Amino acid sequence: MSDGVAGRRARGGGGAARRAERTAVRIEAARFIERNIPNLEILNEEALQIIEANAETVLAEIGVNFVDSPEALERWRDAGADVDGERVRLPKGLARKLCATAPSSYIQHARNPERNVEVGGKNLVLAPVYGPPFVRDAAGGRRYATMEDFRKFVKLGYMSKWLHHSGGTVCEPTDVAVNKRHLDMLLAHMTLSDKPYMGSVTEPSRAADSVAMSKILFGDDFVDQNTVMTSLVNINSPLTFDSTMMGALEVYAKANQACIISPFIVGGAMAPVTVAGTLTQVMAEVMAGVAYSQMIRPGAPVIFGAFVTSIDMNSGAPTFGTPEAAQITYGAGQLARRMGLPYRSAGSFCGSKLPDAQAAYETANSLNMGLLSGVNFMLHACGWLEGGLVSSFEKFVMDADQLGALHQLAKGVDLSENGQAMDAIREVGPGGHYLGCAHTQANFKDAFWRSNLFDYKPFETWDEEGARDTVALASDRVAKLLADYQKPALDPGVEEALTAFVAERKAAEPDAFA
Repeated sequence: MSDGVAGRRARGGGGAARRAERTAVRIEAARFIERNIPNLEILNEEALQIIEANAETVLAEIGVNFVDSPEALERWRDAGADVDGERVRLPKGLARKLCATAPSSYIQHARNPERNVEVGGKNLVLAPVYGPPFVRDAAGGRRYATMEDFRKFVKLGYMSKWLHHSGGTVCEPTDVAVNKRHLDMLLAHMTLSDKPYMGSVTEPSRAADSVAMSKILFGDDFVDQNTVMTSLVNINSPLTFDSTMMGALEVYAKANQACIISPFIVGGAMAPVTVAGTLTQVMAEVMAGVAYSQMIRPGAPVIFGAFVTSIDMNSGAPTFGTPEAAQITYGAGQLARRMGLPYRSAGSFCGSKLPDAQAAYETANSLNMGLLSGVNFMLHACGWLEGGLVSSFEKFVMDADQLGALHQLAKGVDLSENGQAMDAIREVGPGGHYLGCAHTQANFKDAFWRSNLFDYKPFETWDEEGARDTVALASDRVAKLLADYQKPALDPGVEEALTAFVAERKAAEPDAFA
């Protein structure tokens, strides 16, 4: 064999290797966002002081209800609160004093340490939709969610580069008993993804199961010393804390696991119709919830939450992406930072029934609002449809694609020598173009963020390929991501132990569907 033939074969082999590398499935996961841009602050110092003072007045004079929670009432009484029946009134300054032990940031560990996230500071962690009982896709339309749908969403979350967190109840699998579905959902998060996840809050024993399963996954000592879950504790606005959510909060706080203390605000229904009035109520509710977590365990990680929507005064339906919701979200971010707490709000909110133009407009408003308001943990960052009743497969990948734009915006403006591009301006001069200049050649691969979903082809090419709209493109991407999915490695002994725990807990009690 001549050297020339051998050389050609070697080069051919190298070409084949490069082609194989180009076509190989790459499972990429971006690091959580670290903002290099300022927060948008709409409240001045006087406004902030007024809202904070009014919130203290609400806690002292009106109070909050702790329903069916005799132990909670006793804790409040011991802490110096005025307890009258289920009504708890907090002397001015008490809640803020108790909140002072809550950390300003914390690390949530994933089973893959490369996927760990830091919640707080200038960071933004993106997690998927949470809670819908229905799912929708282009092929099957709207239907009740199943456990198989849930597993598909977990896989999509794992395959989505810009999503940092696997989330929690990405849809509610209605084909599994209410008292057992949390076990299957946790098992899916733990085995089908290696990103961080959320625990169950629908009953204190289910929170305890979440802690127990996490100890199997991470080890007892690791969970005792580290935060491995961030879970959602909703307040029954206005000003009511129920025993179910507080019971879950108690379990997680005792175990040093993080909770989002989140009022559920629908302006005009669960809160006043004004921005300042709503912010006052949000502040009062969060302070009471955070203070309670710190009574359970000083230093337990908590997040200042604010789920915010307004109401259509004609139909009563919730509305999203509105100016008032934005003002509340920006203002709540300022209040959270003044308390020194991580902040949760915003998401891919929309009221549309389909992933259409309404959904896109409302979602874009909500996502950008979240970035600029200083949100640290964004639940519902992708997949939300129909006011939170539906998890949409197509919208999940549409939203997840747009989260890449948030990453790029958050970087800020590059003012390095390369960013200033003076060499390019000198090289091209008047009347030239930049397509072939050295600076463009050196930067073209990552000069601009590019969607992995949208169609930028010429009309003729787009038409020949079927004139597909964004939903059709998204359907194809869902199919591709699921086809390319590769299960992350997990110690077989750990997976076996998790599966056995789930089977044992399921067998311990009969199914309940209510």
